[in-house]
Amino acid sequence: MEVNVSEHKNCVLIDAKGRIDSSTAPQLEETFNSLTGKGKYKLVFDMSEVDYISSAGLRVLISTQKTCKRYNRGQLVLASVPERVYDALDLAGFVHLFTIYDDVTTAVANV
Repeated sequence: MEVNVSEHKNCVLIDAKGRIDSSTAPQLEETFNSLTGKGKYKLVFDMSEVDYISSAGLRVLISTQKTCKRYNRGQLVLASVPERVYDALDLAGFVHLFTIYDDVTTAVANV
């Protein structure tokens, strides 16, 4: 999995390519923890090139969302979520925990 981070005026954009599973989830978690550790709590996660997400990946997303929302500081929003990944979020009952945008531009503009 490849993870890229770019800072914008009002948020940080993270995009991942490939599979998010038990072997790659720690890398994603480290990226998110590094950002929140620096006081960045408005995060946009571009999932357009994520092929698969396991329960380990879902746990990272939930953990990051909790950290971002603590004390009303910000949130983790998801952008360009592929249907397969959306189905996994829905099956786990996590869809209502995230704001999901159809494209990155809209997500960045609304965070």
